[in-house]
Amino acid sequence: MSTLWHGRFEGGPADELMAFTESLSFDRRLWPDDIAGSRAHVRGLARVGLLSEAESTAVLSALDRVAAELEDGTFAFVASDEDIHTAVERRVTELVGAAGAKLHTGRSRNDQSATDVRLWLKRTLAEIGARLVELQGVLLARAEAAGETYLPGYTHLQRAQPVLLAHHLLAHGWSLGRHVDRLAEVVRRVDVSPLGAGALAGSSLPLDPDGTAADLGFAARFENSLDAVGSRDHVAESLFVMTLIAIDLSRLGEELVLWTSEEFGFARLDDAYATGSSMLPQKKNPDIAELARGKAGRVIGNLTGFLATMKGLALSYNRDYQEDKEPLFDSADQVSRALSAMSGMLASVTWVPDRMQAAADAETSSATDLAELLVADGMPFREAHAVVGGLVRRALAGEGTLSALVAAEPVLGRRGAALVAPGVSVRRRTTPGGAGPGPVAVQLERFRSALDRWRASLAR
Repeated sequence: MSTLWHGRFEGGPADELMAFTESLSFDRRLWPDDIAGSRAHVRGLARVGLLSEAESTAVLSALDRVAAELEDGTFAFVASDEDIHTAVERRVTELVGAAGAKLHTGRSRNDQSATDVRLWLKRTLAEIGARLVELQGVLLARAEAAGETYLPGYTHLQRAQPVLLAHHLLAHGWSLGRHVDRLAEVVRRVDVSPLGAGALAGSSLPLDPDGTAADLGFAARFENSLDAVGSRDHVAESLFVMTLIAIDLSRLGEELVLWTSEEFGFARLDDAYATGSSMLPQKKNPDIAELARGKAGRVIGNLTGFLATMKGLALSYNRDYQEDKEPLFDSADQVSRALSAMSGMLASVTWVPDRMQAAADAETSSATDLAELLVADGMPFREAHAVVGGLVRRALAGEGTLSALVAAEPVLGRRGAALVAPGVSVRRRTTPGGAGPGPVAVQLERFRSALDRWRASLAR
């Protein structure tokens, strides 16, 4: 078996070595990026006279044919293809002979692979960003349509204060927006070409890394060849951002699991975004939400596993870096699918306002409003807290309804009892960024503008 490195060795590689070290089974998805990098490299070699015009034309034509074969599935991989880089070079050489053998001039698989991954990341992170914005658009549309529907806001998963449904949905929207910002920042750091760094030290040949960087659409080329091929912090950072996205989707999924249960009954799933039971005819299961929650653990594992891989590696390139691709590809796949599935699920879910509002109208949900009424009258908050807390305790002990006890309390009376009425508390949230109708109307406008900015940031 002939390899790219067979000249140094008397015999061929053992089958066990090839089986353990191959990466073609997962890195073949990089073929568009490998072809793009090879085209730029060939054009760069031609610019500095390392390839003749005829050789350059022949190799570029061969790369076009290889791309077509990979695209339509007719490309024939062979046993000696260790990775996608080997496969492409082998096929180009088959097609154009000696000119193809010059394709790797001044290039190592170290800088080649690093270039491919950065090209793939630029494209893929932008696609994930687009799916994030799509989900934000769904949240905005549902928030706009929710009107003055309200539900309990929770702390410790205990009912706390009523909030508008729109406010709750937009809370997720703002959080997702920070991930769009993070993706844009990661892409800025990814947008550096390693091509021309060689195995680790550059080359004695008159290469043109600035030209190939520009050719490939990178914002800049590397500054240090050791760093170019010996660093994967951009992979770790990409995994980290995808992990944060997965965690937020998990939290949103957990709420949908709760809200669509009979115990909460706040929402009903569309049949197209739910599954049934093989045994229990009555079941309608929120599998998308549950898997968004479950796959977050998988994505967290990809990040932590890769960080452990990197932690003890001296400069520069080590074969351990081959382990960057599988967790990276898997996390991107899982997060992308989860974003699309959650968008469909949220767009089609039916709210049950009566159940939401009945839960939010529990008399104790107005406790803070009662305390703030006393504060507005001049009572210190801790004293007001104690007064209202005592009334709540008596109501829970069965001495009467909270509204009746409040009405009988001299410092509260009818003014206080009016605050316990259904739908009153949520309308009293008036501070900027708060959960009442006034601030939420402002928030909707601000979110629409922010969503336009997030969309624009992905286009840059």
